[in-house]
Amino acid sequence: MRHLLQRHPLPMRTHFAHSLVLTYALPPEQLAPLVPPGLQLDTYTDPEGTEHGFVAAALVDTRGLRPSGLPVALGVDTVLTGYRVFTRFPTPGGRIMRGLRILRSDTGSRVMVAGGNLFSRYHYRLARIGSRVVGRTLEFKVVSVDGQADLHVRADLADGPAPLPAGSPFADARAARRFAGPLPYTFEYEPQTRSMIVVKADRAHWEPVPVAVEVPRLTFFDHGPLAGSRPVLANAFHVADLDYGWQAGSRRALDGSLR
Repeated sequence: MRHLLQRHPLPMRTHFAHSLVLTYALPPEQLAPLVPPGLQLDTYTDPEGTEHGFVAAALVDTRGLRPSGLPVALGVDTVLTGYRVFTRFPTPGGRIMRGLRILRSDTGSRVMVAGGNLFSRYHYRLARIGSRVVGRTLEFKVVSVDGQADLHVRADLADGPAPLPAGSPFADARAARRFAGPLPYTFEYEPQTRSMIVVKADRAHWEPVPVAVEVPRLTFFDHGPLAGSRPVLANAFHVADLDYGWQAGSRRALDGSLR
């Protein structure tokens, strides 16, 4: 009956010191096996007519992460990293919910590994994670236990938006902004009941800024179902110093109706 606990029953609150999300473009056929029943890939067709799917690599420096209602002093300060695929969830009446399906999450906090895996399907693993800001450079370094989610990235926080990365499939910054994670929802398939667990984010003043990044190391695409793929960095967005939260999860049928 563990799946009953994993429906994200606790609304959560935190403060983002920094959130850096790298979005990588891959052929839709490589991502399709990662999408469970009920969800569809969220794709973009570039000016040449080629369709792309996307995976987000997110790094979030959280402060005071805690269940809603608890004081900040009881929260956890930790860096969270995660890999998510961009998806759509059609609902009755034609509404489309855009969100992310979790592939893997890492954290430097044992509390988050225990609590996160007990009350969600976010697949947390313990890692050594460091973050720092030197001048106008934000740097994250992740060393995963199994070596399959190592990540080293440096972001230039210089004033003004950066241009799109070389080779990005997006026609312009406006198109890229639609695929700047995190999105309003996360989705997790519950096979025991053939249901979708939907978690909605609470956020205000969400204005991500395009940034230039260097990524000396990224091993996620070297292992598992995406091993051998050739992802292309499509965009990189940064936000800082804002409050963030997640509502308690809701359960929906695979046609999008509430259960």
